[in-house]
Amino acid sequence: MSAAVQGLLRRINQDGQTNVMSDKETIHSEASGSGLPPGANGHYRSAGSTVVVNRGPSPLVWLMLGVLTLLALAVIFVLPGVVEEYELPFTPRAEVTEIVAPVATAAVGTNPISPFEEAQRALQRKEAQDVLASLLTRQAELESLGVEDWAAEAYQTALEFARLGDEAYRIQEFAQATEQYRSSDAALQALQEGLPQMFADVMAEGAEALANGDSALASEKFGRALTMRPQDSDAQLGLQRAGTLDQVTALLAEAEDLQAQADYEAAQSRLQEAVTLDQYHDEARNMLTEVRAQISENTFTGVMSEGFAALQAGNSESAIAAFERALAMRPGSQQAQEAITQTRDQLAVDQITRHQNNAKTAEAEERWEAAVAEYDSALAIDANLVFAIEGRDYAQKRLQLDRLLQSAIEQPGRLADTAVHEQAVQVYYTGLQLESPGPRLQQQLGELEELLAKAQVPVEVQIVSDNLTEVTLYQVGVLGRFESQVLTLKPGQYVAVGTRPGYRDVRTEFEVGFDGRSAPVTIACTEEVVAVNRR
Repeated sequence: MSAAVQGLLRRINQDGQTNVMSDKETIHSEASGSGLPPGANGHYRSAGSTVVVNRGPSPLVWLMLGVLTLLALAVIFVLPGVVEEYELPFTPRAEVTEIVAPVATAAVGTNPISPFEEAQRALQRKEAQDVLASLLTRQAELESLGVEDWAAEAYQTALEFARLGDEAYRIQEFAQATEQYRSSDAALQALQEGLPQMFADVMAEGAEALANGDSALASEKFGRALTMRPQDSDAQLGLQRAGTLDQVTALLAEAEDLQAQADYEAAQSRLQEAVTLDQYHDEARNMLTEVRAQISENTFTGVMSEGFAALQAGNSESAIAAFERALAMRPGSQQAQEAITQTRDQLAVDQITRHQNNAKTAEAEERWEAAVAEYDSALAIDANLVFAIEGRDYAQKRLQLDRLLQSAIEQPGRLADTAVHEQAVQVYYTGLQLESPGPRLQQQLGELEELLAKAQVPVEVQIVSDNLTEVTLYQVGVLGRFESQVLTLKPGQYVAVGTRPGYRDVRTEFEVGFDGRSAPVTIACTEEVVAVNRR
């Protein structure tokens, strides 16, 4: 029974009771006014008899009962036809003309279906329709995912339950229809819940097909997966890989042949093309890595061979450069590092030997500065070289002796100074004590000996002045004022200074030669100084 019908019945019942109570109260008041005593059961009695007042239902009650009757007739005869006309069956119904057996006219007095029973049937119909609505929603969702492509049999089984529900609904067996619809809905729900596992299985089958090189099967599997999940990126990628699988397989076959022929560059080109088509193809990537490693190994070996060839030819610098290129190609390579170390050691030995030979040559030629430089270069390679340490010490001393001798020879005038003369004598005797002096040393000693001998022979020198100038001769002393004076001086450089009040001082440098002759030296103050602030 519908809620509207039940509400209407309650309304009628309440209205009828209200009217009856109202009438009873009216009668009670009238009876009380007449002075009649109430009976034991509440009825009022007249004199000698009981007065019972019984009034019938009001017109409003009769009107509402009539409306209720019309509603009940509509539910019984009209509603089933409307529902049957607008329900949504799973499959189109064939129009079948049913042969209806004559129905005997109900005997007079037969009770029709009560409103309560009809309301119960309406509730069952509503329940069946609700389950049907859920079922139709699941059906639409599954069909949008292409359920017939991946679960056709289970899907048809689920629809068969729905068809049985339709048959029960047509004969108004709504409870049975609801049960069948529920079975169909549960079967469709099971398909929905099993979709993730089915998707995973299909994806796994597609991946296996890719690994086996079966492009057709892989395309089929990934295409089916996309019907389940149209936006799935992995399924889209799998379908894309399946589309290029045949090309990749052909390129791998070509690369294998080229690799067998040791044409690694061409094989690398084919494999790179394959990886570009399918960057997720494990075999293509592994083969490309192997070929690249082989190319790198060949290049490394070639550079190392170049270095060894240069080393064998005596070109250590080129060999080291080649080995360093190899080490840059393969950082941490022990082979390249050892080759560099050995080559540098050999190069160091060669360089040390060369510096040693050059130093000996410079010593023999008495080029002591060059010898010191060669020993320094050898010590820069190895600071512990004994021959270089000792050789440099000797060459440095000879270089100092050479410079002192040459300085004394080139500046003989300084020998007039007693200290310089004594130092020159010591240098001379130091050179004489050396064993096996070379030609340069012998020449230096001879020249210095002659200069030292001449430096001790005095020479007469005439000093001319004006008898007004005070003359001082450095290295000798104050000479005073004079017009002319002859001095006996050793060969060398001398300086004379003249002073005179009111005149500018003069300074004269002269040399007393080792040839025993010397020109007269004039020294006199002749330039008068003009006083600026004279008063």
